[in-house]
Amino acid sequence: MAFADIASLLAFTLIATISPGGATTLATASGARFGYRRSLPLIIGIAVGLGTMAGVAALGLSQTLLAFPGLQVAMRAAGTAYLLWLAVRLIRQRAPSSGGNTSSPQSLIGGIWLVWHNPKGWAITTSASAAYVAIAHNPVDLASILAFLFASMALVSLSAWCLAGQTLARKLKSNAQWRLFNIGLAAILILSIITLWFE
Repeated sequence: MAFADIASLLAFTLIATISPGGATTLATASGARFGYRRSLPLIIGIAVGLGTMAGVAALGLSQTLLAFPGLQVAMRAAGTAYLLWLAVRLIRQRAPSSGGNTSSPQSLIGGIWLVWHNPKGWAITTSASAAYVAIAHNPVDLASILAFLFASMALVSLSAWCLAGQTLARKLKSNAQWRLFNIGLAAILILSIITLWFE
């Protein structure tokens, strides 16, 4: 594998995992609400989910999706419905200090579940498996490389978003400020869904 190929793939995975979308939005929200340490299971779950998704795409799922455009649309529709449900949940959340707030951080399994229903995740991993197929001698090697890089970069990127949310939460003092914050995050989530349908 040439150095230029490695550098290109590293840049691709970093940009793909750090750009705003469903996972980064929820990592930010979790950091704001629960702090970094309590959000780690979510972050690790998303990273594991994205890594396994990249591996599966490299092993042949990307060719299946390209061969059956209807399947792509169905997966995108299911993912969109799930992300819209998450956006509604964000809007309805109260400030962490308000009475009756019984929410808890997402689990590791919840993180995996989230990313496997995220249309952006499928789009970037299938794109990577198609674009970088020449960097490995066989699909198993490609799957291993992509799985490792996507999982590693997701850990770094989501940690940054989560810590940003934790820092920002220190500035939010009132229920109104928390409501605006949650609405803003939900709007970003909805915008990320819209961009997927008009790529």
